[in-house]
Amino acid sequence: MNNQDQIRLGKTLWAIADTLRGAMNADDFRDYMLAFLFLRYLSDNYEEAAKRELGSDWPQLREDDRRSPLAVWYEENPDDIEPFENMMRRKVHYVVKPEYLWSSIAEMARTQDAELLHTLQKGFKFIENESFSSSFQGLFSEINLDSDKLGKTYKQRNERLCTIIGRIAEGLAEFPQERDLLGDAYEYLIGQFAAGSGKKAGEFYTPQPISSILSAIVSLDAQDPANGKREKLGKVYDFACGSGSLLLNVGRRMGRYGVGKLYGQEKNITTYNLARMNMLLHGLKDTEFEIFHGDSLLNEWLLLREENPAKKIEFDAVVANPPFSLRWEPGEELAEDFRFKDYGLAPKSAADFAFLLHGFHFLHKEGTMAIILPHGVLFRGNVEEKIRKKLLLDGNIDTVIGLAPNLFYSTGIPVCILVLKKCKKFDDVLFINAAELYEKGKRQNQLLPEHIDKIVETYQFRREVKEELDNGALFVSRRVSMEEIEKNDFNLNITRYVSTAKSEPEIDLQQVHQELAELTRKIEQARDRHNEFLKELGLSELP
Repeated sequence: MNNQDQIRLGKTLWAIADTLRGAMNADDFRDYMLAFLFLRYLSDNYEEAAKRELGSDWPQLREDDRRSPLAVWYEENPDDIEPFENMMRRKVHYVVKPEYLWSSIAEMARTQDAELLHTLQKGFKFIENESFSSSFQGLFSEINLDSDKLGKTYKQRNERLCTIIGRIAEGLAEFPQERDLLGDAYEYLIGQFAAGSGKKAGEFYTPQPISSILSAIVSLDAQDPANGKREKLGKVYDFACGSGSLLLNVGRRMGRYGVGKLYGQEKNITTYNLARMNMLLHGLKDTEFEIFHGDSLLNEWLLLREENPAKKIEFDAVVANPPFSLRWEPGEELAEDFRFKDYGLAPKSAADFAFLLHGFHFLHKEGTMAIILPHGVLFRGNVEEKIRKKLLLDGNIDTVIGLAPNLFYSTGIPVCILVLKKCKKFDDVLFINAAELYEKGKRQNQLLPEHIDKIVETYQFRREVKEELDNGALFVSRRVSMEEIEKNDFNLNITRYVSTAKSEPEIDLQQVHQELAELTRKIEQARDRHNEFLKELGLSELP
């Protein structure tokens, strides 16, 4: 299926969502819509695998028989159900009972079955607690099927769910059943819901073009990116993973077997569940990712609390788009936390450097970290200046990339990407000013594929560039020595080193003087000739 078809499916589903949500808040309806897409994906994937395993035993039903073939097999082979499910757990890593499959649920919706709501509730509980070998407890915790938003009575809620599921089933029926299709539709819908969520979108969504830049950077050789893409990333970590799209982008960039395991951390319960669904929707097995619900700043994940350097977990790549300038209240004990004690605590007014130091602490010495931050981290004083200075003197800041304004749904401010390494080859800092690199959009600006390539290639080959763009603005990059940065008091404000302002052409004063003298001579000649005409006519001459 081509990209246009994927967008068409996304738009079809978005139109259904827009029509059906009625007075319901878009964020609330998002959770229902995405949960049903997730159930459809799990079901399709499971039924395909079951059909392969059962082979000739797979029931062949008449066209007018709308039952699930797997439900028929269960009825005909009650003694074989347990060994079959055990086998499916080994091979597919999960089980879905026939009555909870999307095809069964969609048929209940079509026939307005009064038990649909109860069946969905039981199905969601089964998937959370029994489907997978590892627990996915609370996966549907934000989807309240008893909510008054669906209706005042059970009957009203059941009828509304029948309508929603029926319309989704009809919309999906127009498209082929392909493995990646629903994953792409899921991502598209997250983006559309983000567009309508304003500032709240920053909690769960990094625009795909920016996500592509970060994933490209961390997938390149850490010591010398010019050597190209790494063969393998063992562990990849995003400590503010939102819906997980940034982690998935790294996985996509590295290829199916290019990443050992994806690790994500997310504080918001709704977004945490979106991320877990998103991983599974994109074909990852439950052993190929781990998402933790908890606060990164407080380091609530037991996996990351090991202080012994010999035992602590380290990541080959760290990517993140944390909340910008989040207010936080660090207790006294955090001043001695192993992540911060050598640097100092980020101020209460902005946790940007706290997030950065958290991720940086767990970066492997041969790894790369790429983080999106507001420009304030580049020049703010006091403790932030102290942290920045230490990172620079230790040779940890590799590249500073300035992006255009209004690229995010959640804010119009321009942001930067900081690339950090624990062991880097180059003793200078690469500055890339891409502030003028964008295509203007109605609601927000866009980075086009050629813009992404230009930024990534400039980073990869550490190019120094001063290029005029089609819009007349400049794209500039420069390698800046530590001596020059030190002379600027470790201020990393991008325009100090690479300005996109066009320099005025130099003026040749001697040439200007000659031109003025020549103009004066011509004026005098013209005046003398004019006076001759006036004299012949008997008129007063010009002075």
